[in-house]
Amino acid sequence: MTSIEERLAESGKAAETVSFGRRFAQSSLFDAIFDEGMQLVERAASYLDGEGRVAARKLAQPVSTTYATESMRLSTRLLEVASWLLVQRALKLGEISLVEAEDRRRRIKLRPSGRPAHIKHFDVLPEALRDLIVASFQMTDRIIQLDRGMGGEGSPPAVTRNPVCAQLSTIRSAFKVIDGGSS
Repeated sequence: MTSIEERLAESGKAAETVSFGRRFAQSSLFDAIFDEGMQLVERAASYLDGEGRVAARKLAQPVSTTYATESMRLSTRLLEVASWLLVQRALKLGEISLVEAEDRRRRIKLRPSGRPAHIKHFDVLPEALRDLIVASFQMTDRIIQLDRGMGGEGSPPAVTRNPVCAQLSTIRSAFKVIDGGSS
């Protein structure tokens, strides 16, 4: 019995690497992350426009400056997450092509972010803001991992052919030449 690689080589077909990221984007698990991410965006917007505005007025300097800075960073981080999620959903629903999705994705600046330990006065910020910041870091980390798995910026290029099959084919060809063409 021949191996899978030999049968593929005989048929002239190349083995292709499965893109788990692309499969994930089409799954119900993506829908759950989409919902979670968009709920986080809504929660943050609601907090910053309501309860957070009141809480910010009560803060003394320099904590109020930290609050303003971190609320802007939170908004920016969540805007990037929401943009990425919306592009992936549009692709999933067939509203845009893969080429258009990749073009839009290149404009999104997903970056690994710091951690609460890096934020001066983090421990005295309002608890609700701290919770939103931590949740946004976690969501951003997840989105960055998904993006890399889907071939986003900073990812290794997608392999379209199985490199092992290519090497086996080269070795077989070399031995056929040495052996006079008989196998």
